[in-house]
Amino acid sequence: MSVVSGKSVSEAVAAVGEALAARKFSVLWQLNVNETLAGKGFSLEPEVRILEVCSAPRAKEALETNIEVAGFLPCKIVVKQVNGQTTIGLIKPTMLMSVLGDQRLEHLAQEVEAVLLEAVEAAR
Repeated sequence: MSVVSGKSVSEAVAAVGEALAARKFSVLWQLNVNETLAGKGFSLEPEVRILEVCSAPRAKEALETNIEVAGFLPCKIVVKQVNGQTTIGLIKPTMLMSVLGDQRLEHLAQEVEAVLLEAVEAAR
């Protein structure tokens, strides 16, 4: 799922951080893919940033319900610019959690997804 933003990648990343903070989520880490690849001698034309985001209480609940959730945490939001167009997107937590087939996680995944989608829209 992704939305188009009229912002630069840096502006969109900042807006995502603010939108998440307002919803009691935090950005744990940010990977600037272009800088990382450049440090290894490679260039990448599209600008790409990967934000690892989390709500500690929700992560704890998910891990206590099914420890296999650790493979999906933290959630990721990707901000990229391709051909001058910035997008903000994520893989829906409901899709990720469905891989486990654990119905106990459905409500939590829906809740997290709703908050993340709301934050992405607000950051747009």
